[in-house]
Formats: sequence, C-alpha cells, structure tokens
Amino acid sequence: MPLKLLRASLNLHLIVRRIHEPSQVRVRFAPSPTGYLHLGGLRTALYNYLFTRAHNGQFILRIEDTDQSRVIPGAFEQLHKDLIWAGIIPDEDPIRGGPYGPYLQSKRVDLYKEQVRILLENRAAYKCFCSEKRLDMMRKKAVQERQIPRYDNRCRHFSDEEVETRIRRGETYCIRFKLHPTPEPFEDMVYGAVTYDVSINEGDPVIFKSDGFPTYHFANVVDDHFMKISHVLRGVEWQISTPKHLLIYKAFGWDPPQYAHLPLITNPDGTKLSKRQNDITVEHYRRDGIFPLALINYITVAGGGFNREQNLSNFYTYQHLIQMFDISKLNSNSSRLNPDKLLEFNRMELKNLLDNKNNHSFLVERVSKLIQEAFPDKVSDGSLQLDPHHIISTLRWAHNRIFKLSDLVNKDLRFLWVKPKEDSEKLKYLEKVDILSEKLERLDERGFCKESLKTCLRDFASNNDVPFPDLMRTLRSLLSGLKVKYPSAFITKASSPCAVWSLTFIFLARQISEHS
Repeated sequence: MPLKLLRASLNLHLIVRRIHEPSQVRVRFAPSPTGYLHLGGLRTALYNYLFTRAHNGQFILRIEDTDQSRVIPGAFEQLHKDLIWAGIIPDEDPIRGGPYGPYLQSKRVDLYKEQVRILLENRAAYKCFCSEKRLDMMRKKAVQERQIPRYDNRCRHFSDEEVETRIRRGETYCIRFKLHPTPEPFEDMVYGAVTYDVSINEGDPVIFKSDGFPTYHFANVVDDHFMKISHVLRGVEWQISTPKHLLIYKAFGWDPPQYAHLPLITNPDGTKLSKRQNDITVEHYRRDGIFPLALINYITVAGGGFNREQNLSNFYTYQHLIQMFDISKLNSNSSRLNPDKLLEFNRMELKNLLDNKNNHSFLVERVSKLIQEAFPDKVSDGSLQLDPHHIISTLRWAHNRIFKLSDLVNKDLRFLWVKPKEDSEKLKYLEKVDILSEKLERLDERGFCKESLKTCLRDFASNNDVPFPDLMRTLRSLLSGLKVKYPSAFITKASSPCAVWSLTFIFLARQISEHS
C-alpha cells in the first residue's frame, strides 16, 4: 500500500474509533528485548496491569526494538513467556495483535518517517551533519573540564542552503529535535509537581538516527499517541526524560498522557537492581521453584500502592490486588526487597494450592518431575514412589515444613520417594516384626493416630525387652534405607519382607511426632 494511502487509512481509522469509542484507560509495558525480564521490569508491568484492570481498561505489550544492535534473539519470546507465567496477560501484543499494531517498533518505521517529516516541516526538528569524531571530541573535552557532555546545537543554525549543499555532497545526517526552556513543572501522579528544565541540562537530542531508525524518545511518543495510551506508568529513572517527551507532544499539537513514575525497588543492601544479576530474573525464580503469585506478592510489599492492612504478611490473589491498588498510595522513596518474605509467600501459596483439589494434578506433575530429576538412576528400576495419592499425602504432611517443592527431594528425604532395597542380612535377623505388624493392622481408624501409634510401639518395645530408641532406629533403617547400627537385642529372628513394608506408616508417624 502506498505511504500516502496508508497514512490516510490510518488517520480515518483513528477518527472513527475516537467518535465511536468512549474514553478509556489504556496503558502499556514497553521493554526492549535486550535480556531477561527482571524484578524491576516485572513490577512495572504488574502495576500497569493492576491499574488498567482496576479501571476496566486495556493493557498493551509493546516491544521497543529500534536499537537493533542490542536486540538478543529469543529475548522477546522469553519476556512474553515470563509475563504469561506471572499471570500478566496483555490485551494487545505482537503475538495476539490488536487495532493499533504492529506492536514491534521495528515494523512501524514508515510511521516514524512520516511523523519526523512533519517536525522537519514545522521547524521543530533539523538535520545534523556532525560526525561521530566531532561528537567524541566534544565529550572528551567536557569530561576534561568536569562538565556534563552535551551537544552544542551547532547544526541547528544552518541555513536551508547549507543543509541542501551538504546533502548534495552525500554527507550523512541524523535528525535532532529542538529543545526549548521548560520552566513550568509537570504533574507526576506519584511525585506531584516536578520541574526539570531539559534545555539547560541537555543539548538537542537525536530523534532519528542515520541508519533510518528512530531513537527511544521519539518512537516512544509517537507510539503512545497512535496507540491512544492514556497513562504512562514507568520507572523513576525516566522522570527526567518526561519534559523532553512533553515538548515533542507540544510540537505535534498532541495531548500527552498522564505520567506516573514508579520508585525504585532495591536489593536488600540498598543497591540498585541490575540486569547483570542473574538471581533477580523471573526465569531464575521460576526455575528455583517459586510460584507466580508468591513472586507477585513479594514485589508488592515493597513500595506501597495498596489500600490494605498494615500486616504485610497477608497473602493476596490477583483479584484482591486489583481491588486494593491505589496509585496515590505509592511511596516516593525506594524500597528494599526482603528475600525472607518471598519464601514465606511461597509456603502460603503451596498451602492454597493444596487446599483446592483442582490443583492436585498440577502439583503431582511438578513433584513427579522433581523426583525423577533428583533420582534419575531409580527411574527405570521401579523403586520410585510416584503414586498421586502418596505425593499429595506427603505434601499435606510437609507443606508447613518446606518453602519450595524442591525441598522435598533433597538427599535427607530420599526415603519419601525411593523404596529401600530388600537386605536379606537385615531381614533375617529382625525379631517379631510379624507380631508387631499384625497388632498394628488390628487398630481401628480411631486408634490410627500418632499418640496411639507411639503408645503401641512403646508397649511392644517394653514387652519384648527392646529399648524404644533402638526399635525406632531399626525400623527407620529398614523403611528408609538409611544406615544405622543394629542393636543386638533386636537381631535374633527372621521376618518376612512384606512385614517391613506394612510398617511404612509407622515411620512416617514417627517423623510427624519428631517434628511436631
């Protein structure tokens, strides 16, 4: 489709939608595909998502990939996967599409070219022919003089004739935007009135590079306008760029969105989160066995933003968080993460999942996979206990003792999942186990509790002149496969292998008794 026809069609489409659609909240999360999604990015995406859901609006995922030199193959797909895993579902994105796409900036270059032409025509922008060598010399000089490097706006003052002459000579150029003083503050939904005169502190910024791609600042404004973004919620590090963006809006004659800058969340030691920290990526937490909702609760307790009780140990669903979210409650100061809270939240979520039978198949699948990965040598010999009922029963017993599902498969808990081998040398010396087994099998349901079992075992030990600790150590060894020294008082008589397995529940009862 010719560019003019495409532009006319797009403008007509926007006019029709503005006439027939009521005004609504539209927010976006617009990361660059340059690495894994980390906690800072996840918090930004989450707050955008909660804000729009609280106002019955639309959440847009836009990928800002105009700097092709920094794009990492597969990063967008991983980022999208991380958001879906965390429960943050876009209404419009590069995969699902939508009425204002494409949602990859690299596929919107024709639109950017058309809009930068408008700024050149109304003298809000100009062509800059400065070489990289000249710009580098300016930066070095500024550093030597202990000044902040900034462009001196030299090409801003070229006449039309000089510009045309340089173009005819084949000189390469970029396009810069003319900054103007911004003495008036803008209203930040979190920080209130913010004043930053960008023209004093910066030179005219590049908005279109010589390679034919726009810079972040220009594409960001153009996309927010044409995608009808009503509110921009982004990290506080972008706050000083907002006056620049507002000037671009003014140059086009467009109404800007409302801005809210989110305070920093930091490491426990107060240092800034960094993409170089592999242990703060969403992928890391997912692989480490953290549940999505636990991670969501973890990042919402840092920095405020919710109408909720002072007790920050409460665990909330997405529905609760949406209902409680209030951007006016955000703290303007940075907040530190507390890793201990994350483990507490993960334990709470495990209990919630267990309480709902609809989640049991998911838990069984996850635990079965962990067991097989932890004991690969036992997968083929049939000694792994992967029965769903056994897995759920064990989870019910363990959920107050563990933080993550992976805690269940460490070597100390091997006995829970791996059946011990029959040891003929042990079995032929085990005295009167058959008698004990028959006695236990006669217990009714009311007597099948840890106190009754403990009494029964103590009576058995007393009647057979076996010290109770020795009895329990022996049973534990036979049932778990752990190596212990057998007491001589207990090694006298043969017993059947099936009797040993009938005592499995005794061992588990003993574990419950010891940890209660």
